[in-house]
Parts: sequence; C-alpha cells; structure tokens
Amino acid sequence: MIPLILASEVPHSAGFFEQFGVDWPHFIAQLVTFLIVLWVLKRFAYRPLLDLLKEREDRIAEAMQKAEQIEKDRNKAQEEHRKILTDAQTQAQRLIDEARNVAQREGDKQLQQAIVQAEQLISKAREASEIDRERMMAELKREIGRLVVETTAKVTGKVLTPEDQRRLAEETARDMTA
Repeated sequence: MIPLILASEVPHSAGFFEQFGVDWPHFIAQLVTFLIVLWVLKRFAYRPLLDLLKEREDRIAEAMQKAEQIEKDRNKAQEEHRKILTDAQTQAQRLIDEARNVAQREGDKQLQQAIVQAEQLISKAREASEIDRERMMAELKREIGRLVVETTAKVTGKVLTPEDQRRLAEETARDMTA
C-alpha cells in the first residue's frame, strides 16, 4: 500500500534546499565550472592520452607480428637447409652406389676414385649448406637486432643514440647465440 502525502506536508522546494544550505547562484556557477573543466579534460587530456596508448599498442602488435614472421622465415630456412642436406646425402649415396657397381665391373681402382668423388661431393654440399646456414643466421641476427632497437625506441618513446642501438643489437645477437 502506498502512503498518501498531503499537499500541506510537502515542503516547498525553495525552502527544502535552503534547509540544506543550497545557494543557487553559487551552485549553478560551480556546476557550470565543473562541466567546463570536465569538457576541457576530456578534449585535451583524456582523448590524446587514449590515442597515444592506442598508437603504442598498435606499434607493439606490429613489432610482434614482424618477430613472428622472422621466426617463421627462420624455421623455413632451417627446413630448406635440412632438405638440401638430405638431398645431397641422397644424391651422394646414389653416386656411391653407382660407383660401387662400376667398380665391381672395372676393378678396385675405379671404385676408389668414385668413393673419393662422392665424399668430396658430400663435403662440398655440407660446406655449402653450412655457409648458407651461417649467412641466414647472420641476417636473422641483424634483423632481430634491428627490430629490438626499433621496438625499444618505439615502446620507450625516445630516440636511441647510435651507441644505444649498437649495444642493444650486440646484446640481442649474444643472447641468440647462447
């Protein structure tokens, strides 16, 4: 049941607020000042700060994507390295088998020559594979070092000196070899 309030029991609105010490001119002035300060803060402080944070977040995400792509490229290069080595070993084994068949027909002298050639081929293939691997790893280290320097500069928001860049690149390369 809802209680009924008689009109004589309802306080007048002006008297009611005056009981609590409300001074309307000051209250309205304070309300307008508060709204102006709120608008200024939102426009010139809060929004630019959010935009800056969003920009940094985007740059970090982009750097992470680049790092993931580099990791994929490195894995692909390692897989190619394994494939080249496997193919070279298969080809060398095939040559060795062929050489053995020829040597059986033509004698021990030709057998020895074919085995030496096959071993040289394997050796050259391994050397070439190792040189490619070292070259790819050096490129990978340089690229990761560059990305670390670039990401650090973007995340910290300051310009890195050439000495800072060199030091970060060296630390990254050292950490990758460990």
